[in-house]
Amino acid sequence: MDNDYNSTDEDEDSLLFACQILGFSTITGAVFIIIFIVSVIGNILLLFILFTFEKLYLVTKIFIINLACSDLIFTATIPFWAVYHLHHWIFGDFMCKFIVWVHFTGLYSSIFVLTAMTVDRFCTVVLNNWPNNNQRKKQCAIGVCVVVWVISICISVYDAFKMEVSDDYYCEVSYSEELGYYFQVPLLIFVPIAIIIFCNCAIIYTILQTARRTRHKALSIVFCIVVAYTICWGPYNIVLLIQDLYKPKDCEELERLNIVYNICRMLAFSHCCMNPLLCMLTQKFRSHLFYLLRRRVGINRERAN
Repeated sequence: MDNDYNSTDEDEDSLLFACQILGFSTITGAVFIIIFIVSVIGNILLLFILFTFEKLYLVTKIFIINLACSDLIFTATIPFWAVYHLHHWIFGDFMCKFIVWVHFTGLYSSIFVLTAMTVDRFCTVVLNNWPNNNQRKKQCAIGVCVVVWVISICISVYDAFKMEVSDDYYCEVSYSEELGYYFQVPLLIFVPIAIIIFCNCAIIYTILQTARRTRHKALSIVFCIVVAYTICWGPYNIVLLIQDLYKPKDCEELERLNIVYNICRMLAFSHCCMNPLLCMLTQKFRSHLFYLLRRRVGINRERAN
């Protein structure tokens, strides 16, 4: 087969289809299943620890609870994408739109909550302009989270209606909406990430100036969550833009781009597992987890006796 594209769009689309790499479908489906299991266990355990041991009036804890909920909503769609990779889309047009709506609700709410969390830290550390009253802090955090969820749900509805099931059982964005879609999604990710990077740079500069180690420790978990999100979702959205703007000239280039896309997509989806793992790195969360495990073992021994 000739690797050079013809000048017509029809020949180009035909060759693009002929060059598709099918070997990643099984790998991606299996990885998605593993991500689903780890995320469900980790985020449910994180929520249980937060509601059992942590004081909910603390702003950071409220944001982390909302992040865990966002991750669980996003995780709920992963089995459908796993089946999609293994057997194409078999759930119909309504479920295509509904799952995309749930998927993007989890995605958008996660990045918006993370942005709000970072701005909160920026106001507290850099501007030193945040209410001292704990009740006032709690009200502000809850109000911000409500706004985040409303915006995320509304934007996701708009995204869902762009999706359709094609004749060959692909749940994909409508061809007429494709250009706007692949610009909109990275835009809604890159703008918050730009805000997050700016705020964190200012926070780090302020911390280095004051040299307050206790404050540094309090901010470390937020900083790690931000870094994890950027590492996981940044490359995937860059690849989306590349796919939309750059057309490979031969099958070899298409294969390389497809490999990079699949690897970045698996990395992006794995983010829903990261927040529980990062929280468990802190001494407080680990002690709570070990306490729960010891109590569970003690209950099982009592039942055995």
